[in-house]
Amino acid sequence: MNDTEPVAPSGGGGLVSSLRIRLDFGYDGTAFSGWAMQPGKRTVEDELSAALTLILRAPKPVRLVVAGRTDAGVHARGAVVHADVDPAGWALLPGRSVRSPAQSALARLNGVLPKDIVVHAVSVAPEGFNARFSAIQRRYLYRICDHPQRLDPLRRDDTLIHRRSLDVAAMDAAAQQMLGLRDFAAFAKRRDGATTIRTLLEFSWVRAGDGVLEATVVADAFCRSMVRALVGAVIPVGEGRRPIEWPAQVLVAGRRHPGVVVMPAHGLSLEEVTYPADAELGARHKESRVRRVATSD
Repeated sequence: MNDTEPVAPSGGGGLVSSLRIRLDFGYDGTAFSGWAMQPGKRTVEDELSAALTLILRAPKPVRLVVAGRTDAGVHARGAVVHADVDPAGWALLPGRSVRSPAQSALARLNGVLPKDIVVHAVSVAPEGFNARFSAIQRRYLYRICDHPQRLDPLRRDDTLIHRRSLDVAAMDAAAQQMLGLRDFAAFAKRRDGATTIRTLLEFSWVRAGDGVLEATVVADAFCRSMVRALVGAVIPVGEGRRPIEWPAQVLVAGRRHPGVVVMPAHGLSLEEVTYPADAELGARHKESRVRRVATSD
């Protein structure tokens, strides 16, 4: 999650006399040091901000607010950001063409971005939209190949190779026991002042048609490395080294367990960010800022 964003008065346009736009995009995270800008490192935020700044001819780098930050090596198919831009620069994007500013932005961004980032859609954001705080769900996918000889070599950069056979039914049963509004401190990197309470809406495992195990993980929001730690918690169950109840027991204990390995980043992809209807955006923004309280069983 992105914990910083530009301070802006209420309203869809953000800063005074600016226009808020939404970008839907994806990227191959292999060659990136994650989403967030870092000195001396190549990041998705750097590339996307630079491209937007260039096409808008903005005097300062355009600041982006992302729906969910990703670590180094993590991929995305359904990432979302918003940016507050100068309306005059936005209006000039079509030049002499008959395209709209949004259509021109889409074409120009994909013309200047590197090949491992693709912008799928550009639009003017509705009133009250915030890429981070308006989101109601994030959906991730984690892929594991437990029979390396079957791996499609074209998928080697988004699929983890695991050299022991896994029981997908046992992993799915263990995952189901972790759903709900819970404190996921056992599966999160602690940060001062940050809550680890989240609502895990789906955590399921299937063996796909290509033989690869796929985990679908959906929550209202995620802590840093939470998805990869959740996956790591059920791997010992799939190998038969831990009982089905063990990951839920770690969850209830509320502290990191040495038996839970944070899985490698390259098997993970942000697939989708979901938002409410436009009329409900403002209410969702306020709701998402309320500190969560975990329920007890």
